[in-house]
Amino acid sequence: MIPATFDYVAPATLGEALAALSEGGDDAKVLAGGQSLMPVLRLRMAAPALLVDLGKVAELRGVRQEGDAIVVGAMTTHHDVIGDPLVRQHLALLAKTTEQVADAQVRYRGTLGGALAHADPAGDLGAVTVALDAQMRIAGPNGTRSVAASDFFTDYFTTVLEENEILTAIAFPSYAGWGAHYEKFHTVSQAWSTVAVAAAVLVAGGTVTAARVALTNMGATPIRARSVEQALEGGPATDDAVRAAAQAATDGTSPVDDATAPAEYRSHLAQVLTSRAVLAAAG
Repeated sequence: MIPATFDYVAPATLGEALAALSEGGDDAKVLAGGQSLMPVLRLRMAAPALLVDLGKVAELRGVRQEGDAIVVGAMTTHHDVIGDPLVRQHLALLAKTTEQVADAQVRYRGTLGGALAHADPAGDLGAVTVALDAQMRIAGPNGTRSVAASDFFTDYFTTVLEENEILTAIAFPSYAGWGAHYEKFHTVSQAWSTVAVAAAVLVAGGTVTAARVALTNMGATPIRARSVEQALEGGPATDDAVRAAAQAATDGTSPVDDATAPAEYRSHLAQVLTSRAVLAAAG
């Protein structure tokens, strides 16, 4: 299908982008890579009067270190996230998860911020930000604010972003030295996750000293598996201990029945995949 008619602007600065977005009001949409938005436009599931393309806003791209934080610009492509040396050193979970996003063509065009603002519950990257206690940096006409990833996602395809706000960057604590793994189950290659688990663990002397675990597509938003983390921390990094802790993976979840999988099967997957992800992260 052909999208409805819209106006298009490609500002060069964040200030220009915010001005254009405010001028467009409720009829404006941000284009941040377009790998999710363009299919929606073609199907006319959305018909904005104005597209504000952030592709030329250089200040929204790149990875940098700010003190103890690793800051990833929202318009950094998945391809660039994967290859960045700071990400690979400090945020192995982000790199390994991004490697499993769609296919190479999408990774060259899609962006971290675009994927997070889209807030698809089956999208892979939201769970990483929740697991790693990321801070989402947001700019709007009234200034800037920072929101914890756990508070950023509010419902299906919904975030705290206002119509005239832009996600500018994602700030992560450093997890250098942590093991990491993203275990993803999908019925078709390169498809959305039926269920997936993001895990980062710190192991010393055979003991799990710290753990971060979050689930993809087990509810309307990414879900932090804090019960699993508590069961893991202080315990041995053994098969039996990890499998026992993974039984708590469904705590606080609300999986749905759909054409891909029934809720009961999703709950089973969550426990199995959590065990696999943690064991792989622990080495």
